[in-house]
Amino acid sequence: MTTPMVDLSAQMAGLMAEIEPELREVLASGQFILGPREQAFEAEAAEFLGVRRAVGVASGTDALHLALRGAGVGPGDEVITTPFSFAATAEAILYTGATPVFADIDPYTLNLDPERAEAEVTGRTKALLPVHLFGQPVAMEALDDVAERFGLTVIEDCAQSFGAARSGRMTGAWGRAGAFSFFPSKNLGGAGDGGLVTTDDDDFADHLLRLRNHGSSRPYYHDELGFNSRLDEFQAVVLRAKLRHIRAYNEGRRRVAMAYRRNLAEAVVHLPNEAVEGTHVYHQFVIQASNRDEVRDALQAADIASAVYYAVPLHRQPVFAPHAGDARCDVADRVAQRVLALPIFPELAKEEVERIAAVVEGSARP
Repeated sequence: MTTPMVDLSAQMAGLMAEIEPELREVLASGQFILGPREQAFEAEAAEFLGVRRAVGVASGTDALHLALRGAGVGPGDEVITTPFSFAATAEAILYTGATPVFADIDPYTLNLDPERAEAEVTGRTKALLPVHLFGQPVAMEALDDVAERFGLTVIEDCAQSFGAARSGRMTGAWGRAGAFSFFPSKNLGGAGDGGLVTTDDDDFADHLLRLRNHGSSRPYYHDELGFNSRLDEFQAVVLRAKLRHIRAYNEGRRRVAMAYRRNLAEAVVHLPNEAVEGTHVYHQFVIQASNRDEVRDALQAADIASAVYYAVPLHRQPVFAPHAGDARCDVADRVAQRVLALPIFPELAKEEVERIAAVVEGSARP
């Protein structure tokens, strides 16, 4: 029996009765882009996340890029972010012409460390770009304090954290904007690419509407250089259906995570930090092991998938290294040698969790 990192088929099968009639209506309507379902999804997502506005875009990367541009980030600016994230976080900064500045991570949460971020602030710093990694919220109170004292904009990378919360506030509702990804494997995933930008600023949201549509506020009149980044009606149908179940999906992930915790309590591995000040939605369940590669080999031999997020921190990646300068990110460098993500999705059976945990416990070494 092969256990994948994520299995989307069961979730989609349970949604077919909701999704298929809507898709047929879209096909019959002939309106595939920026239609009523996309607008309805924006409103429903904004209500769920507790923000005034939400703007659908074509991908999570575009959500980051357009949010930064909308915030006025550009050439000559610096944006402080984490070195321990997917490449899109830093790519989006470079797309604006700004420079990514990497500050080290907290060894327990693996999120951007607010104190390390503050130490990197200079006269050129324009924004902070924290990532709610693996579904655990960043310590936003401390980061917002840094932003307020230095007059910085906060853009949240929420690609892995749909439904996560801290101090009663959802991720995506803390900064000037939040950027979400709807890549299929995400907690709220589409049937293709898609993204969303959230904000409480109406002017900011209206600007994003122009940026995503070639800089146009009315047909064939272009006020500024924009982009082609629109969430289509098919994705909106899937996302609206899944949004109705997202609390149950996230609770399912938490159940799997708690089962891992029970079954790995005696294993010589470091378990993910549990969000003390909020709700962790476990986009990934990432352990740390001193003999990570041996554990991965043992899982592979048992037909169990695993993944390394992230093997090479961003400040060490060839594309970003020229911009990283003498960045010292010792924690990120260390954990990159130890991290291993185990399979997690809401439908993962208890027996499978027990089987996976047994392999990990049997192969991990001090």
